[in-house]
Amino acid sequence: MLLGSQLRRLREARGVTREAAGYSIRASESKISRMELGRVSFKTRDVEDLLTLYGITDEAERAALVGLAREANVAGWWHSYSDVLPNWFPTYVGLEGAASLIRAYEVQFVHGLLQTEAYAHAVVERGMKGASAADIDRRVALRLERQKYLVSENAPEVHIVLDEAALRRPYGDREVMRGQLQHLIEFSERPNVRLQIMPFSFGGHSGESGAFTILSFPESDLSDVVYLEQLTSALYLDKREDVGQYEQALKELQQDSPEPAESRDLLRGLLQLS
Repeated sequence: MLLGSQLRRLREARGVTREAAGYSIRASESKISRMELGRVSFKTRDVEDLLTLYGITDEAERAALVGLAREANVAGWWHSYSDVLPNWFPTYVGLEGAASLIRAYEVQFVHGLLQTEAYAHAVVERGMKGASAADIDRRVALRLERQKYLVSENAPEVHIVLDEAALRRPYGDREVMRGQLQHLIEFSERPNVRLQIMPFSFGGHSGESGAFTILSFPESDLSDVVYLEQLTSALYLDKREDVGQYEQALKELQQDSPEPAESRDLLRGLLQLS
């Protein structure tokens, strides 16, 4: 995505059309579009030819961008789990791992980044009916691997609103749910985590469209991405007007939900009832 946005900026600055750019690398206009959106792999030769077309002659600048192309083609650690993942999800894991800010609303269950191993196992087992125990374990292992990013040196900011429904809907037995609630209480005290609970008592709210995640990146060239998961696919929205509507919905959810300290008290109350 970063390389694609750089190439788009260089092309537009030179006044080159996508059609002309595609012709220069023996490709279609649509391939240039996909390259600039970061949705296809990059051939080093194509990047070099495009840089020449765009008038980039400085060797250091060319080397940096060609280096990005090589990095973009290296498979991420999560690709080793591709056999147990839906084909749209590896893209999300890569984006999540590159994000500096992760904002989300969840209503069905606790967000994957905040799940305990036992709770995650119950969720995955419910969602992968008929899967082997080994495949379920691998999917859970991927979820736990993703969570390591939240406690790393370059951990992102995480702002999550959980609907109370996600906390009252049991996955696993009583001990699994108690462990999950205790984990949320403890994790919400981390400096990079802002966790709020949208209580039933509030009534209708701006999360009526369902769960969503907004990913923001440290590179100024990259637009925010909204991730919407569906039953058989997922949507990745990066148009400014689309992202803006989800940002507004999340802002209202945050404003209408109790502050993090009050939300922790709500979690403690649910823990006592469980």
